[in-house]
Amino acid sequence: MSDYSNLIIGFGKAGKTLAKTLATRGESTMVVEKEASRYGGTCINVACIPTKILEHKARERRSDDDAAAWYANAVTEKNAKTAALRAANYKMLIDAGVAVENAAASFVDEHTVRLAYIDGHSRNVTADRIYINTGSYSFVPELPGIKDNRYIYTSTSLMDRTELPKSLVIVGGGYIGLEFASYYRNFGSEVTLLHKGSDFIPREDKDITAAVLESFEKRGIKIVFNSDVLGFDGPNVNYSVNGEKQTIKADAILIAIGRRANTRGLELQNAGVNLNSRGEIAVDENLRTSQKNIFAMGDVKGGLQFTYISLDDFRILTQNGRTTANRGAIPYTIFLDPPVSRVGLSESEARNAGFDVKVKLLPANKIPKTLILEQREGVLKAIVDNATGQILGAHLFCANSEEVINLIKLAMDMKVPYTHLRDSIFNHPTVTEGLNDLFAM
Repeated sequence: MSDYSNLIIGFGKAGKTLAKTLATRGESTMVVEKEASRYGGTCINVACIPTKILEHKARERRSDDDAAAWYANAVTEKNAKTAALRAANYKMLIDAGVAVENAAASFVDEHTVRLAYIDGHSRNVTADRIYINTGSYSFVPELPGIKDNRYIYTSTSLMDRTELPKSLVIVGGGYIGLEFASYYRNFGSEVTLLHKGSDFIPREDKDITAAVLESFEKRGIKIVFNSDVLGFDGPNVNYSVNGEKQTIKADAILIAIGRRANTRGLELQNAGVNLNSRGEIAVDENLRTSQKNIFAMGDVKGGLQFTYISLDDFRILTQNGRTTANRGAIPYTIFLDPPVSRVGLSESEARNAGFDVKVKLLPANKIPKTLILEQREGVLKAIVDNATGQILGAHLFCANSEEVINLIKLAMDMKVPYTHLRDSIFNHPTVTEGLNDLFAM
């Protein structure tokens, strides 16, 4: 007989939600999290919540506010709020009857996990079903001068720095790098972003990326394209552009070249759990791994690294018929100033797929609410199937786009034709009412 019906490794969104549900059903359940500082998972502690707190506080700062003091207070506020969320999440599981252990977990076999505690002792725990929800981590490459360099930060460690860097160099032009460039520029840092490629935000359509690039340039964010980082010498970043070596000095250097599935130390081979070619845990559409009683949820299984995907993984494990194949349209947002949001196909993807499309672009400043919000930059874009009237995709670079995109996602999932958004009565003044004009094709 096993010690528990369910053992969940990792206190992330899917893990904690599943743990509470299973325990409420009367199933014995344990959650293992290596550190109490990670209760609640990546989103609460190092990603969605703390970054958006800083993003909000950065946009609130006026030009006559003391930048250093404002930033220090923002970090203090961020720490207080995330600590409160950690405590609330821990209490939620304890109140539901979940056993919570702080230990490093590794597999002994398909039903047994070894828990290694910080004081040096360890023990084995058995379970009928095991769920892996260990998330992802910031990848830091092995480059000369990077090890033990006090100027080097990840997205996690930079947010714990209470001193605002006067100059910040960001290595990496992906979504995380772009967001931090926006936050810290608003706080008052001089920001330089070293982007390895020549395409800016390559997943998005060129008319959207051109508008974002223009916005960054107006704000004084410097982007160096085709840059290849060679190494570091303390605060100096050595890089080359088209073979020409250059150096830039910074108070802080953020490495933001991506995140990797956190399978470190799990000893998955002992349980017969396979990885895919990218080093992520391979799962089927029901999140089952190569071992029938072991499942993987959230970032560790690969795919889109969003907390709402992790939450939907919980639904897949608890709702009959729900799979990774029928999630519907998945929206996402790059939290810039203003934010960039997207759902569905880009124009190029739609045309390449053979759709006869009609496209509409709407300048954000045509929407009255952007005047009120003093965020007039941006452009909205809609892609519609000319044959059926179905919405194929939308790209919103505008104020409040992170909210408005959800309405378009719902319309797409419900197969509502674009004319419904064109003719709907929306509250005024809102950014949402801009959809009337966006879909007036």
